Amino acid sequence: MARKKRRGTRSIIQGHLEKVGSGVFERYKDAITSLIAGNQGVYALYRRRKLYYIGLASDLRGRIKHHLKDKHRGKWDQFSLYIIRKEDHIREVEALLVRIAEPGGNSQKGKLIRSRNLQPELKREVKRRQEEEREKLFEHYAVRVKKGRTVRKQARRARRKVDRPLKGLFPSGKMIYAKYKGIEFKAWVYQNGRIKYQESRYDSPSTAAKAIIDRGAVNGWRFWKYKDEAGNLVPLDNLRKKKLSRKRNNAD
Repeated sequence: MARKKRRGTRSIIQGHLEKVGSGVFERYKDAITSLIAGNQGVYALYRRRKLYYIGLASDLRGRIKHHLKDKHRGKWDQFSLYIIRKEDHIREVEALLVRIAEPGGNSQKGKLIRSRNLQPELKREVKRRQEEEREKLFEHYAVRVKKGRTVRKQARRARRKVDRPLKGLFPSGKMIYAKYKGIEFKAWVYQNGRIKYQESRYDSPSTAAKAIIDRGAVNGWRFWKYKDEAGNLVPLDNLRKKKLSRKRNNAD
């Protein structure tokens, strides 16, 4: 079976000369002319093996000869040239080389007219990945914060579960009274059993009484009184005894 011939691709670069001394160019112009024969391409000038300038020319020989006399004269001692097959590619190749090498002799940066600048897209992608990395880095911190919030939430629930002995004893609320050193005091008992005295709140009769009697332990059940159905002031302790009695009866 005959092997199918592989179609060859034509190279953009058709010929080159590299690191040729300027003296060789001056002495053997005819030999160089016969080699490049008016071809177009890109050339580079060097000084002490260091890149100095990159240019393009439709006539490489004429351009290099010109640089022996113009403002670049005496600033280079070697040259390289590259013959390009299509003139359409010359400017693009020159711009690419200037942007890569950034030679000191080129005052303008090469322009890539039809090339798409990928840097904005790269920035967006980097930003997206940084956000993902930041989320991963602080993932454990977020968990700790969530746990901290859960602990605080549990603490609030625990506070809500504080035992208030007067809870349910006064379904519609009740004013309670006390007398200490000839001064009469009033406090309000809410339905949930919390006691309001002045601008403060208390969970038990004893803590509310201690706000008035600034000393050690105080029996708030005996300190505070409420008005019964007949309008008589009766110690809160009577209510507690009734409550305990009902519990015993229910247990029996």
